Amino acid sequence: MKTLFATGYRAHELQIFNQKHKHIPYIKKAIEAKLIPLIEEGLEWVITPGQYGFDLWVCEVALELQSVYPQLKLSIITAFMNPEEQWNDEKKEYYRQIITKVDYYGAVSHQPYAGPWQFQARDELLFRKSDGLLLFYDEEAAEGSPKYVKEKALKKHQEDGYELILITAEDIQNAAEEENYDSYVDTYESNYDEPIE
Repeated sequence: MKTLFATGYRAHELQIFNQKHKHIPYIKKAIEAKLIPLIEEGLEWVITPGQYGFDLWVCEVALELQSVYPQLKLSIITAFMNPEEQWNDEKKEYYRQIITKVDYYGAVSHQPYAGPWQFQARDELLFRKSDGLLLFYDEEAAEGSPKYVKEKALKKHQEDGYELILITAEDIQNAAEEENYDSYVDTYESNYDEPIE
């Protein structure tokens, strides 16, 4: 796989309303766990719609991984121009910091929001340009906007073997447990580093 389309829940669908939410580090850890093997197998591009939530957390992880895997490239392709226009200042600043660091930034429609067709055109382009999809979606946890992307990916998989990689609530839970276990072990070991006489 050379190009990966990455998308999933928007932040509000997860009841996350700022960048300080306690679950974001675990979501990012789960993203990293899925991306690293793909990069090591030859992944060159991560492309995302850049929506506020999972898409931008993927961007953060990909940008961090570029220090270890400089061959990895990142692209945000939005449905229309200036999607952040209606966001609050904190979200706008966060978004603008990310878009200054991506390798490619563009919009499918070079006008402001005009209708749902822009999202459909964007998704069609991202599916066409990619070999697989990394999707944060969990039917048992919450339906939300990723449902439609998953349906398209499954159809594309049946037609031409398009790859679908899911991140579920269980992946996030595993990342949290692993992180908590690691910090427990670090604390335990640092408390008992003194030689016993």
